[in-house]
Amino acid sequence: MATLEVKQTEHLLGTGVPYAFAVKTGPWIFLTGHEAFDFDAGVTEAVAGPTGFPLFGRPRWRREGDFILQRIQRILQEFGSDLSHGVRLDQYYPTPAAVDPYHLARRAAFGDYIPPSTSVVMERCFGAESGISTSLIATVPSPEYEIHKVYPEDVTASASSGFVPAIICNDFVFVAGQMASGREHGLDPRAHVPEHTLWGGTEIRKQTEFIIQERLKPALEAAGSSLARSVKAQVYIRNVENFPDFVDVWSQHFRNIPCALTVVPTKGFAMVGGIIEINLIALTHDANREKEVVSADIPEMAAYGPCVKVGEFLLPSGLMAIGRDGHVAGKAISPGFSGLSHGGYTQAAAIHDYAEALCMAAGTSLSKVLRAQYFVSDPTAFPGIAMAWASRFGPQPLPFACIQTPPEMPAPGMTLIADFWISTF
Repeated sequence: MATLEVKQTEHLLGTGVPYAFAVKTGPWIFLTGHEAFDFDAGVTEAVAGPTGFPLFGRPRWRREGDFILQRIQRILQEFGSDLSHGVRLDQYYPTPAAVDPYHLARRAAFGDYIPPSTSVVMERCFGAESGISTSLIATVPSPEYEIHKVYPEDVTASASSGFVPAIICNDFVFVAGQMASGREHGLDPRAHVPEHTLWGGTEIRKQTEFIIQERLKPALEAAGSSLARSVKAQVYIRNVENFPDFVDVWSQHFRNIPCALTVVPTKGFAMVGGIIEINLIALTHDANREKEVVSADIPEMAAYGPCVKVGEFLLPSGLMAIGRDGHVAGKAISPGFSGLSHGGYTQAAAIHDYAEALCMAAGTSLSKVLRAQYFVSDPTAFPGIAMAWASRFGPQPLPFACIQTPPEMPAPGMTLIADFWISTF
């Protein structure tokens, strides 16, 4: 049985929040929610620039990228790995202006190989001054976990991004975030409602269908997999009113395919006109691991998809604090007690209850969480999230990222969507 090896700071920025900035289980390493601040001292001069001359030296966001990736590299080295063994990158930015400087830092750090990547623009990162939040999944080098790059025809990354569209590592296929991009620039015409028609389809349905058919399917097939082998997808969508149409199209392809699904409201993307981005993880056809749907007695509306167990991982769909009555937990009280972070606490407590129920059904525990991504409509929800975690697990450090979405969430009163990776060993 694999044990968790955790690197932590017990008092993040001098608070009572214990933060696990790296977790290792077996050959897998998870670094979640890294931003350009020191865990004790906050934003240092190395990032902010000299006090009297902050514009001296490299641009601020390049300094942030360098700081984040140099720390990640040091941590990986302590685990006996390095950036060349990354299998997945997730990046969040409060402004598109931070992306190009970060890409310069990323190319300098990763060199010729940048793992499959997803980048989206959100309202803000965890730190109010942060321009970048980076999370990485990597492996310890071994012949069994060698990374094989896959370059499917027509499934590419922009020259400025430079990441590999898909990779195979052991039984898994990791597909980078895909948009409905054309061969040259902008949207593919097949994914766009013609300008001359008022009812020639809808953008979200056309872009979703295009991504599934023309991006995800070819990428998986080139990697020796298929949609049927999908295990987890993260979907970022601009405007929550697009969620129902997305889910309808997604269900036409995945109704009989067990695949965990997390859907998150998003501010923006790299491509003008793009309103959706999807990343995906699947098993190869010849994988030794098998996927299993795990069910528990939680409200039907608490997630858009199933919870999937695959080998050493339990992968719930994105969890929302919807009760059996169809309303958000604490909805009636939370608006009047923001000083208690009432919404953050009650919703996180409900979500943790749901996650623990799924864990128990799978024979594991939420205490074995490897990565927790909390997408919040209001950053003041995080103290409540931290309280809900501490009330269940005491001082155990939490490997979290906390990212602010646009204010509109799928249900009235909702402030939180949570995405977990959990160890089953």
